[in-house]
Amino acid sequence: MTATTSLLDARSATLERAADRDHAQWLQHIGTAAGCTQPVRLTGRLHTINPDTGDILATRTTATMPDGVLYVPCGNRRADVCPSCAELYRADTYHLIKAGLLGGKGTPETVASHPAVFATFTAPSFGPVHTRAVEKKSGRIKPCRIRRAMTLCPHGKPTWCSQRHHENASCLGKPLCPECYDYPAHAVWNAFASELWRRTTITLRRLVARLGKHHGATLDVSYGKVAEYQHRGIVHFHAIIRLDRRDPTDPDAILPPPPNITSADLDQFILDAARATAYRTPPHPGTDDIPARPDGWLITWGQQLVNRPLTRVGGIDITEEMVAGYVAKYATKSTETTGHLSRRLTSETIGRYADYQTHTGTLIATCWDLGANPHDPGTPDDDRAYWYPPGTTDEAIARQQWQHTYGKLRRWAHMLGFGGHFTTKSGRYGPTRKTIRRVYQRSQQILRNGGHRTAEHLDEDTTLIVGDLTYAGIGWLTLGDAELAATSAAKAREYAATRKLERHAA
Repeated sequence: MTATTSLLDARSATLERAADRDHAQWLQHIGTAAGCTQPVRLTGRLHTINPDTGDILATRTTATMPDGVLYVPCGNRRADVCPSCAELYRADTYHLIKAGLLGGKGTPETVASHPAVFATFTAPSFGPVHTRAVEKKSGRIKPCRIRRAMTLCPHGKPTWCSQRHHENASCLGKPLCPECYDYPAHAVWNAFASELWRRTTITLRRLVARLGKHHGATLDVSYGKVAEYQHRGIVHFHAIIRLDRRDPTDPDAILPPPPNITSADLDQFILDAARATAYRTPPHPGTDDIPARPDGWLITWGQQLVNRPLTRVGGIDITEEMVAGYVAKYATKSTETTGHLSRRLTSETIGRYADYQTHTGTLIATCWDLGANPHDPGTPDDDRAYWYPPGTTDEAIARQQWQHTYGKLRRWAHMLGFGGHFTTKSGRYGPTRKTIRRVYQRSQQILRNGGHRTAEHLDEDTTLIVGDLTYAGIGWLTLGDAELAATSAAKAREYAATRKLERHAA
C-alpha cells in the first residue's frame, strides 16, 4: 500500500465516521481519550454499586457502546510519546506540588506558613564535558572551559574549550575526551540515585528530629520531587522540601513547626544531609571491557547543590506558583535531552543503540555490559564468587540479588541506567494523583450538569463503578478515527483556553 493510498483510505474513513448519524454520540464516548495517540481498548462490563450495601444498581456492557469498546487514555507521561496524556500528567504534577506549598485538595492551608526549601541535587563529575553558562547581569554566554594552562589529557585531547556554545549545540554534555570519561561510574550512579535519595531523606529526618527534641516538638520533613536529565545523560532531582510538626495523638495531622525555626535552618540541614550521605554499591565482577570492582562504587551527591529557601515575606522573587510550574514542566521529559529516545531494549534491539561512537550510545552499551548476569552458564567460578551472599552458595539467591542490584542496568539501559520514578512525594506532603484526578473529574461533571455544588461536596461518594474488563487492543480503529479524535481534543483545548482568558479578563 502506497502512502497516497493510505492517505485516501484515512480521508474516506474520516468522512464516513463524520457522516454517521451517531457521530455526536461517538465523540462523547471517546471524550476522555480523545487527545490520546494510542488509547487502550477494553471490553467487558461496568457495574454501578452502592458502596454502603454492596448491591449492584446497574450493569452496562461495552457491546452497547460505540465501536463495542471502552477507550482509556494510555497515561504515558512522556510528551514525545503522547502529548495529550503528558499534558494531563504535567497539570496533575503542578497541582500536587502547589497543594503541598499552599494547601488545598485535602492539605491544610496552614502549610503556606511552614519553612520550605526548593533544592536541586546534582551528580558529581565523571569527567569534563562541554557546558553552556550565561552571565546573569549581562546575559552574555561564557566560554565553555577556559584554562590558564592549556594542557592535553593522557590521550592527547585538549582539556579546555574556549568556544561559546549556543543553546542547541550538539556538543553540550559530551565529554572533552571520551576515553577519560568514567562511563561505568556514570551508569552506576544513575542506577543507584534513587537509593542515595532515600538515604539522604533518612539522614535529613534524623537531623530535624534532633532539632525538634531541642524545641520540645516532633518535627518531620515532607517533599515532592521530580527527576530531570542533564545534557550529559545524568539525572538530577528538583525537590520541594517542607518542614512540619507532628501531633503524637494524631499521626495524620500536619502542624506548623515552632515559629523560631526558619527556612534558613531547614536549608542548612539539607546541605548537611547531602554532604553526610554516601552509599557504597555491592561488588561487581567486571566484564571484558570494564575492570572488576570488588569494593563497588561510592555514590555521593555533586558539589553543585542549589537551595532556594522559600520565604513568604515581602521582596521574594520566587512564588509558589512559579516553583510548582518549574518543577512540573520536567515531569513530562525524558532522555530526549540527550538526543536519545527508545523503548525498552532487548538482545535483538541493543545493537541499534549501543554505539561506541556517540556519548549516549557508549552509556547504553556500558549499562548493557554492567548488567550482564555473572551467574549465566559459562562464567568462571572465580568471577561468580563475587555474587554469592555471605554464608550461602545458593545460586538462586545470588541471581535474585543480582537482579536487585546491577541486573536492573540492562532493564533500564534505554533510560541510561535510571529506573526510578520521575515524580515522587512523601505520604504527608500533599494529595495523591488519584485525589487530584477525582476532584477534577467530579468538578467537570458538575459543570456539565449545570450544578452549583461547592468544593467541599466533591468528596461525597454516592456510587461506585467497578469494571470487569479485558484488554482488546491499543490505538484507534482507523486513521480517520484518530484524526477526528485529535481534532475534537484540539477544539476542546482551544475552548478551555478561551474560557480561561475570559475569566481573567472579567
